[in-house]
Amino acid sequence: MGSTKPGTRKATGKAATVARMGLAEAMRTLEQAGTAQARKTYARHGATEPMFGVSFAFLKTLVKRIGVDHDLARALWTTGNWDARNLAMKIADPARMTSEELDRWARGTGVYMGYIAMLAAESPLATKKAAEWLAAPPGPERSAAWGLVGQLANRDEATPDPWFGARLAEIERSMDKAPNAERLAMCHALIAIGGRSAGLRASALAAAKRIGTVEIDHGDTACKTPDAREHIEKLWAHAKAKGFASPAAQERARELPRLRC
Repeated sequence: MGSTKPGTRKATGKAATVARMGLAEAMRTLEQAGTAQARKTYARHGATEPMFGVSFAFLKTLVKRIGVDHDLARALWTTGNWDARNLAMKIADPARMTSEELDRWARGTGVYMGYIAMLAAESPLATKKAAEWLAAPPGPERSAAWGLVGQLANRDEATPDPWFGARLAEIERSMDKAPNAERLAMCHALIAIGGRSAGLRASALAAAKRIGTVEIDHGDTACKTPDAREHIEKLWAHAKAKGFASPAAQERARELPRLRC
């Protein structure tokens, strides 16, 4: 009987074993998919070189092809390439992320901080990282912390509502003094907390009213600061129209955000 090399299709009609993508192939594929226009767009949003300029739509096709590959994710991260790091956060295995690794990736993520927050939210270390990052000095980890708070508000059913209520008080107390990037993450966390439960909806709406207009510098982009009260009400109206008890319940029924966008 003849042998079959790994990665080739057998003649039995069964699905083939797909060869694992290595670092060299992944980087070559990313480089070929990059465009000058995307590099310009990402740079305006704060992305830094080295960077190929790969669309998020193309990254999604790569994620479907690769699946979960934590070893490749780690190798991609070490390149320092912006697109490679985005891909790394999408194919990493949350269960294998160490505490130190989450810290290091949070510090090195820069723009699109949401991905490391999404990854951390899927990790067994999620609540531990939220507490540690919230206690960190102003910087990337604190911005990641608020992204993680928002993700936990949507996805973690075990953490009691009073914990999120305390985060609302912290947002209200420190919003005007926080650095630019952290204020944006706080806005999104405020909205997510407002979608967790009926009680937190009322608390978040009241906090947003007291906070008032939030000034955030979005640089040379078309991005706008979300109106928290308006967004919370829209989330609830949409969730109710779809038959969900809350926006958080609707979010839990969807594909993981790290993978869908």
